[in-house]
Amino acid sequence: MSSIFTISILQSALELGFIYSLVVLALFISFTILNIADLSTDGCFTLGCAVAATVTLSGHPLLALLCAVGAGVLSGFITAFLQTRMGVESILAGIIVNTGLYTINIAVMGFSSNVNLFKCDTVFTVVRDFIEKHMSQSMFTFLVTDGWYRLIEVAVIVIIIGVILSIFLGTRLGLSIRATGDNAAMVKASSINPKYTITVGLCVSSALTALSGGLLAQYQKSCDINLGTGMVTIALASLIIGETLVGKGTMFRRILGVIFGSCLYRFIVAVAIRVNVPAECLKLVSALIVAVAIAFPYLKKNAVFAKQKYSKERIRQRKGGAC
Repeated sequence: MSSIFTISILQSALELGFIYSLVVLALFISFTILNIADLSTDGCFTLGCAVAATVTLSGHPLLALLCAVGAGVLSGFITAFLQTRMGVESILAGIIVNTGLYTINIAVMGFSSNVNLFKCDTVFTVVRDFIEKHMSQSMFTFLVTDGWYRLIEVAVIVIIIGVILSIFLGTRLGLSIRATGDNAAMVKASSINPKYTITVGLCVSSALTALSGGLLAQYQKSCDINLGTGMVTIALASLIIGETLVGKGTMFRRILGVIFGSCLYRFIVAVAIRVNVPAECLKLVSALIVAVAIAFPYLKKNAVFAKQKYSKERIRQRKGGAC
């Protein structure tokens, strides 16, 4: 058991969990708040990865992430444009954009299926060099040699984004976006343009997805055209896990729950790999995790109902025996 749950497994699971949590936050905005099934997530994630990898090759790792965010905003705008201006259903709009992004992504990557970044500086190597130059040897050993600097870096990025997102959703525009997901007709009657709020919401959502892809490209120093396949399913599982375990409450608490769900999902996958689950079976493991995560609220509700029914039956039997 101790060989399964090691510090290195926990560390890598948290690193990937924080990176992928940006996609889960994106799905939180589109699926939970706006009540829109955005199926362009897979292609948008790869778009951010491809753009970041290409710009990183030119020697600008920080600019690469900004370009990835910009590309994500454009992707979200096109998806919203198809829905709000062209009358395309949200699911079909996502499928159309996701299909078109495959060609765009491979074009961004120079019509190659993968890009190698092993000889390039990334935001992670920049932080590592800063630690090496400005901190003591003991701190360098702890942060760099033991690899904790990557986890701290991605955690800081995600927490800052989570705080900003929580503040944004509490502003007038953010509240309008939340109201649009609850009742678009009511929002329209209140002189708020739901087309605008949907567009802003999907642009923010896609920007977070692309940023996640850009961070992953620099984290693993590579980009693959199929990297985003199944991303919407994984993000949905993480979202449901977080909402189920943490529950509802303030917006900041819900955002923390989303991040926690992403980290927990990656930890479960890491443990599955550690116990020598064949690589061919990882998709099945992911599918099972998704199924359990989606079914858990329903099973929990039924369990509570069955418990109440059993308690009432016991009370009825006691009353009958007393008579």
